Amino acid sequence: MYGFAVKLIKKGLAYVDDSTSEEIAKQKGTPTQPGINSPYRERSMDENLKLFSEMRAGNYKDGEKVLRAKIDMAHPNMHMRDPIIYRIKHAHHHRTGDAWCIYPMYDFAHGQSDAIEKVTHSICTLEFVPHRALYDWLIEQLEIYPSRQYEFARLNMTYTVMSKRKLLQLVNEGHVQGWDDPRMPTLSGMRRRGYSPESIRDFCDRIGIAKRDNLIDVGLLEFCVREHLNKVALRKMVVFDPVKVVITNYPEGKVEMVETENNPEDDSAGKREMPFCREIYIEREDFMESPPKKYFRLAPGQMVRLKSAYIIKCDGIVKGEAGHIAELHCSYIPESRSGSDTSGINVKGTLHWVSAQHAVPVEVRLYDRLFKVEDVADAEGDFKDYLNPDSLQVLPNVYAEPSLKKAASTERFQFLRKGYFILDPDTTSGKLVFNRTVTLRDTWAKQ
Repeated sequence: MYGFAVKLIKKGLAYVDDSTSEEIAKQKGTPTQPGINSPYRERSMDENLKLFSEMRAGNYKDGEKVLRAKIDMAHPNMHMRDPIIYRIKHAHHHRTGDAWCIYPMYDFAHGQSDAIEKVTHSICTLEFVPHRALYDWLIEQLEIYPSRQYEFARLNMTYTVMSKRKLLQLVNEGHVQGWDDPRMPTLSGMRRRGYSPESIRDFCDRIGIAKRDNLIDVGLLEFCVREHLNKVALRKMVVFDPVKVVITNYPEGKVEMVETENNPEDDSAGKREMPFCREIYIEREDFMESPPKKYFRLAPGQMVRLKSAYIIKCDGIVKGEAGHIAELHCSYIPESRSGSDTSGINVKGTLHWVSAQHAVPVEVRLYDRLFKVEDVADAEGDFKDYLNPDSLQVLPNVYAEPSLKKAASTERFQFLRKGYFILDPDTTSGKLVFNRTVTLRDTWAKQ
């Protein structure tokens, strides 16, 4: 960038200005009144080169001098009235340290960075429309690769914010765990949450390109995620809130392997085997002691099928302190094994389960929308007042089928009846952590 600035000075198209920021603002005039030339505008090329070199050497304080492009102080576009292109800033840089004390302004660096990287389409939001004239002027005068700037409406989504300033505030104040927090609308956050590239591209194709600001329903993005993950995610059985089931007529010590499909949407995904034994876990919500009519899950005297295994019947309940259900005692129908059922018994309910003996303890993080209001930008007051307190729920004691011990970070899973999940980078050899990507259905639509 420094070399580009020197080139402009040598072409007589840039000068060092000693004016204060207030004086420069007055010189620029108003949208309806032309500006006036700076008293330093006609400095010679040699003097400008010398002063700019001294700026680079650190001979001046912050704000003492600036480098301005020499264009037209009567230009109808205020951005073309001799804009500042370099300033002095004595500050430690996170990459270059203290090697530099002068830095290019964004409008100067934008087009040059694009040209260096051979960017053909530099896509900006609509507020950069007035800046395009300067972008084009600098590229033309510097005779560099002709990148072009194109402006489109900013993508705004419901239940989140897209402003980098606000997102930075959320990170710095600890409302989220970093830029890759799965609740953040960043690519790193979406990747960690398990959004697939295919679903994000599908979402972009569906919303198209707009030339005016609009608010896109995040439910559409979630729909695209569900659409893709339903096709590719491996099905797994995971019990979030376990209650033990003892199958009293199943032989003690016996373990048999039952076969279940990896993905009913994809025959090529094949099948896997799961261990089945006398004691299993089911979801606590899948049992009701006093069920209403048309309740098809487990209840006293009622039968259900264990997915890919057997039909069981609830015969008794073991309660602990304060009436808490500690165990369910059930019996199974030996002739009802899935794939070779000769029992003749038809049941309407099917439950997922895991073997108590072989279950893998995991942590599950249930991520939801970051804000509790649809249009955060339109809400009154501090935007942080509308943060969703339930955007993260951590379940530390979940039981998963043993095949998940071999889960890879690139794999997507559907935990049956629970949603889509992915392995989190926080996973260690002693602790598996899974993030919920999205629920099976849009629960916010009902709200």
